[in-house]
Amino acid sequence: MKKHLLKTEFGSLCGLEAEEAFIYLGIPYARADRFYYAWPVDTWKEELDATEFGPACPQFRQFFPQLDNPERLFYHREFREGMTFVYDEDCLNLNIYAPKDAKDCPVIVFFYGGGFNSGSNREQPFRGEEFAKRGIVTVFANYRVGIFGYMTHEGIEGELRRDGNFGLDDQRVAVRWVKKHIAAFGGDPENITLMGQSAGAISIQYLCLDHGNEGLFRRAIMMSGGGMFPKFALPRRAEKTREFWLQLMEVAGCRTLDELRALDVQSVLEAQQQMKSLRKDVTYNTMPVVDGYQLPDRVDRLIRHPLDVDYMIGFTNNDMYAPVMAHIGTKFGRANGAYLYYFDIDAPGDGNAAFHSSDLRYMFGQLSGSWRPYGERDYEASGQMMDYVANFARCGDPNGEGLPEWRHADRWHSAALCIRPEGTKMGHPSYLKMTRNMISKGNPKAGR
Repeated sequence: MKKHLLKTEFGSLCGLEAEEAFIYLGIPYARADRFYYAWPVDTWKEELDATEFGPACPQFRQFFPQLDNPERLFYHREFREGMTFVYDEDCLNLNIYAPKDAKDCPVIVFFYGGGFNSGSNREQPFRGEEFAKRGIVTVFANYRVGIFGYMTHEGIEGELRRDGNFGLDDQRVAVRWVKKHIAAFGGDPENITLMGQSAGAISIQYLCLDHGNEGLFRRAIMMSGGGMFPKFALPRRAEKTREFWLQLMEVAGCRTLDELRALDVQSVLEAQQQMKSLRKDVTYNTMPVVDGYQLPDRVDRLIRHPLDVDYMIGFTNNDMYAPVMAHIGTKFGRANGAYLYYFDIDAPGDGNAAFHSSDLRYMFGQLSGSWRPYGERDYEASGQMMDYVANFARCGDPNGEGLPEWRHADRWHSAALCIRPEGTKMGHPSYLKMTRNMISKGNPKAGR
């Protein structure tokens, strides 16, 4: 691709010129020292090279790929095979895809999943050219994960008057950066849609529970992680997780927080990896906490009064805990007038049906980059999904010319769009029955 120079009031960027989009990669939106909250990067003096992806947050796969683990090997093959990743604690960067003639375009800001312990905006599905064709500016942001994103310690609270949630705070800083600067890329700062999948979707749910974010964005799309109602994976108070991190410090040979801040990255991740052989709750401790700041109260209380924004929530037929996803998503959707979708297209090539995250390639029009033998109907469904999302990002209503009507849910109806092209095989039968019962009757066991 040719290089493209963009001059802005905050500095010049050298990006790339694709057929129908300008692409700017690895733009630093913030800096952060270890176990400190990020501060925004608003200007730079020299021309910024935005032609290559920036580094991802250090994570277990950097030193412990463990490709003999079936689940990790599965997702490696789906989204990372053949790719080279760079990891660094200076990882708060974003990628922007803008239409060439962009002016006041709707903006989508996407946050990846990975269980709050892994992930990168470099992975294969995360490209924005197809949305650029639809007049949308798309932003993919990196944020801190694992110990670097969710460490808690009384010393952090004593020093910063907050504890944990560094990764969640990164996301808010990223959205604020976008709101402040996206006009230079042709985006409308008053029309921002947050979008995320899995942990990224849960993060967006948390951002929607903080009324300090009022006016920061207008819409939220949560893929396989919306709702979080009433008791599923509720975050604990920060002080309840500190015992876990103190044990990790002991494993790492660190007596103080400053010693852990100074420890090399590999040793830090080795300690986190060793904790998996000592405890079964590693994942539960490396996730957002009730910090009295971004999450000022228990989520099952906060969720009763979320931000008044437009919502879209979806899940897949073989999702993680698919009936639970259907339950929490539908209940939140009905209470908040969301557009619900049920993704029922089995991924071709194996027997894993519509597995957790299988909708990502469809959502960004990246089917051709996969080993799977996607067919004509898959490409049609992918185009339809992107049309719906582009319409939603424009005005809060996914409907448009040539698209099947999609009704939003309300307190009387659990309407959901079933994304399954005519003629394709039905998905996982038990999940299909339970989730359809959930959608239509509000009870996954109805009629059994």
